[in-house]
This record gives sequence, structure tokens and C-alpha cells, in this order.
Amino acid sequence: MAKLPEPPRPLTTPPETKLLLAGARLWRIYMRGGRRPTSFGDFRAFGPTSSRFDHHDTPPRVQAKGILYAADDPTTCLAEAFQATRVIDRHAGEPWLVGFETARDLTLLDLTGAWPTRAGASMAINSGPRPRARRWSQAIYDAYAGVEGLWYASSMHANRPSVALYERAEAAVPKTPSFHRALSDPAIRGRIDAAAMRLGYRLV
Repeated sequence: MAKLPEPPRPLTTPPETKLLLAGARLWRIYMRGGRRPTSFGDFRAFGPTSSRFDHHDTPPRVQAKGILYAADDPTTCLAEAFQATRVIDRHAGEPWLVGFETARDLTLLDLTGAWPTRAGASMAINSGPRPRARRWSQAIYDAYAGVEGLWYASSMHANRPSVALYERAEAAVPKTPSFHRALSDPAIRGRIDAAAMRLGYRLV
């Protein structure tokens, strides 16, 4: 199994970036209810949490750094959002599915190619221990002022493209999404059913 060492400080390996062009469609699931209700375009300011690429400083608290996780298709969003239980609960926390087009180009560090190995990590940055991946994200954020987020492979859905956007990318998220539905909406029940079947998740 590939190892994931601690990131060097400072991180000096030249970045390999992915340019995500304006108008790229991204999807995400967010919670309107629960402990920390949010809206579709909010970057989470509280962190770090247990999520893979939170770049917040410790200890966990509300801070100026923010992050937003998204993917290039809804099934990947469902796989990631409900991975802890592998149960897609369409009601608890009021989950919503949103699709939006980026308002401008985005410069993302590409974690799907050779850069992780060249920098001293490995492809395990996409799937290995999360606390260490978070420390890599912190080092990346500090080292590359022009990097607005990460382009990575979803370990929960066939290595499908996913993104973790830093608060530097806030202006790329539009004020209005192009798709916006509650998971409990009957109009998307068929889509959710199909995704649950593909993933082997239970649907509530």
C-alpha cells in the first residue's frame, strides 16, 4: 500500500494545476438543517472537521479560511456525503442537491496525476488517512497563493473528479444555481434511487 508521509515544510515542489474553465458544472449536497445549517454556495468557515482536505488551522473553530466540497456528478456527491453510514437519508438535516456553473476560471492543484508523488506524497492523498491529508492541504494552501482549491479523485465513487475549493474561489460560485432540489423532492426520487442502487447504499 502506498504511504502518505507528512508534508515537507515549506512545500517547494512546483505545482501541477488543473484549469477549470468558467461555466464548468459542479454538484454538491448541503444541509439546510442540523447542527450547522448552510446554504448552497456557503464556504464552511468552521474547521477543521473530519473532512479530507479542510485547510483550517487547529484547534477547530470559525475562522477566515473556508472550504466547499463538490463533484462533477450527483452520484459522486451522494457517495461522499453519505459514506459514513452508506444510507442516503433524504430527510435528516434537510439535505439538498444543487448544481451550478462556475462564474470564472479556477486554478486547482491536480492531485490525480504525478504531482503527489513528486511532492513526496502518493495517490493515497486521495484515499489515505484524513488527518494527514488535511495537513497536506494546509501546506498546499500556504505554499501556493495562486491555487484556489484541489482537483482530486473520489475514493467512494470510481475515482470520479471531485473538488475542494478554498475561500479564494468564492467569487467563482454564482449567486443562483442552475439546479436546486431537496433530496426529499419526489421529482428527483428516481435519480436518487438509481444512485443508491449503483453505490449499494440503502435509501431512507
